[in-house]
Amino acid sequence: MGKKKLPVGKNIYETDCPILYAMELFGQKWKLPILWYIGENEVIRYNELQRKVVGITATMLSKCLKELERDNLVHRKQYMTIPPVVEYSLTDLGKSLLPALDSIYQWSEKQMNHVKAQTN
Repeated sequence: MGKKKLPVGKNIYETDCPILYAMELFGQKWKLPILWYIGENEVIRYNELQRKVVGITATMLSKCLKELERDNLVHRKQYMTIPPVVEYSLTDLGKSLLPALDSIYQWSEKQMNHVKAQTN
């Protein structure tokens, strides 16, 4: 893998750089954990997802889910029941991120263990 320079002076929304594009799609704090938990469960309801993503507010979860749905990473299915039931799942595009998320998870776990070993 050769190193490529990131473009300078471009609006990140109009970038030709894959890294900046990816960071725009899911670079904020909550989107990767949301994708991880949806992928882990295949189908998950809103309240269960909110319990799993510790620390996220209902407003932020709703905002992130809308953006992930807009970007075709998450599918939202609403059942017309009382009370309404909403389920989320990953689209094929969202599922294609799972190997990368798993690699990040494994790398982070090793790094965390390394840091813990150094502090003991």
